[in-house]
Amino acid sequence: MTGLEIWLLAVGLAMDCFAVSIASGIILKRVRLRPMLVMSISFGFFQALMPLLGWIGASFFSHLIESIDHWIAFSILAFLGGRMIMESFKDEGCKHEYNPTSLKVVLALAVATSIDALAVGVSFALLGIKQFSAILSPIGIIGFVSFALSMVGLMFGIRFGCGIARKLRAELWGGIILVIIGTKILIEHLFF
Repeated sequence: MTGLEIWLLAVGLAMDCFAVSIASGIILKRVRLRPMLVMSISFGFFQALMPLLGWIGASFFSHLIESIDHWIAFSILAFLGGRMIMESFKDEGCKHEYNPTSLKVVLALAVATSIDALAVGVSFALLGIKQFSAILSPIGIIGFVSFALSMVGLMFGIRFGCGIARKLRAELWGGIILVIIGTKILIEHLFF
């Protein structure tokens, strides 16, 4: 994967964090640095950890499926992207009933929003990332982008409230990015 593709992948993955952060900002109503940092750091940490765990797990068996690895990577990214696109059309309104200052809630949200990243880590192994040093850059970028977009989402939620969440369609754009990257991987492996 090129550097641009990794950055786009990171943005696609971070869109769940961004959307949840907007909702959390709406609940917070004002800038509260400590809970905002805890949430953003947690989201960034788990978004970076999950691809690493997926990559470690898949690295042990990737040699067994080398002939179809591009199909698996495409399937994973297309499924995740398609699911995000479908979820973007659900009308969830603006009523949220959770406490974004609770560490338990934040950790649960961080894990829930990073499950997709676990599958992306599997696709990294299938795409031939073999060295631990080679996975550090992508997971660092994913963690950083997730942290930054979470902080931006919190600020958007605090500043603009519910209206901005609907207008940005973060999950839709994140899903589209993942499907495009998956399709590009498949085309490159089949035709080039």
